[in-house]
Amino acid sequence: MTDVVILGVFVADTAYRADRQPRMGETIMGRSFALGPGGKGSNQAVAAARAGGDVAMVTRIGSDTFGDMAMATWEEAGVTPAVERSDEATGAAHIFIDAETGDNAIIIAPGAAAGIDADFVNGHAALIGGAKVFVTQLEQPMDAAVHALRIAREGGAVTILNPAPAAPLPEGMLTLCDYVTPNETEAEALTGIAVTDAASARAAGEALLAAGVGRAAILTLGAQGALYHDADTTEIVPAFDAGPVVETTGAGDAFNGAFAAALAEGMSPRDAVRFGCATAAISVTRPGTAPSMPLRAEIDALLG
Repeated sequence: MTDVVILGVFVADTAYRADRQPRMGETIMGRSFALGPGGKGSNQAVAAARAGGDVAMVTRIGSDTFGDMAMATWEEAGVTPAVERSDEATGAAHIFIDAETGDNAIIIAPGAAAGIDADFVNGHAALIGGAKVFVTQLEQPMDAAVHALRIAREGGAVTILNPAPAAPLPEGMLTLCDYVTPNETEAEALTGIAVTDAASARAAGEALLAAGVGRAAILTLGAQGALYHDADTTEIVPAFDAGPVVETTGAGDAFNGAFAAALAEGMSPRDAVRFGCATAAISVTRPGTAPSMPLRAEIDALLG
C-alpha cells in the first residue's frame, strides 16, 4: 500500500519578478527570471515525499525537455512516478512575482495533462484505490478528479480535495471528500461567503460540511495560519515564523502535501494541520515551488 497517491498536473514554472504587473499592451523590464518544476499536484507530491511520505504521482507529461524535468524532480524527491508520456507538450505556467511582497499571479497551460480522463484514471485504479491517502486538485479535467475520488473512496483511502484553482464543482463532488482544503478565495467561490476573519472562515467551513465534506474543512489563511473545522471543533492553527518571506507561490502546495503525509503517518487531523502549517512556513522563505519544499528534519526542528 502506498501512503499517499496524488492525481494532478506537472508544469514547468516560468517565474518573472518585477515591481508590478504590466498593463495590457505594455512591456516592462523585470528584475529576474527563473525556470523550475511546478504544478499543484507535482508540488504536493514533492512536499509529501520530503516530509517523509511514501508517495506516488499520477499524471500525463510530454516526451520533451519539460517532461524530463518532471522525472528528475520526482526522482530527487523520492516520488514514484505513475505517468504516461505523450507526444503533446508538457504543461507550463507563467508566474508573476511582486519583487517587493513576494505575492504572485499565475497562468497555467496544462499541456499533456489536459488529456487526463476517466480511462487514464482507470489505468491507475489499483494504485489510487489502494492508497492510505488520496489527493487531487482542479488543474486536470474535473471529470477525472471526480472519478478518481470515487475510486479512492471505494478503496478505503482518506480523500483530500484541494479545490484549486477555484472552479464550480459538480453536484455531489464534496460528498466524496473527507477533507477539503481551500484558501480564502477558493472558499468564497465554493460557498459564496467572503472569508475576511475567523467568524467568516468558520461560516465557510460550516457551509462546506453542509455540502457533504465528510470529516473536516480546512481553510488555509496565509499569514494567519489555517482554520480546522469539523462537526465538533473549530480551531485556528496559527502560522509559524520561519524567517522572512521570499515567495508565497508554493505555500498551499507545501501545506497540502505535508498534511497528506502526516495523515498517512497516523497523526490526528489537527496535528496534521499544524505539521502542514510548519511546512508551508518554511517553504515561503525560499524561492520557487517544488524546490522550496522542506525536508522532514527541517519541519520537525521548527515544530520543536
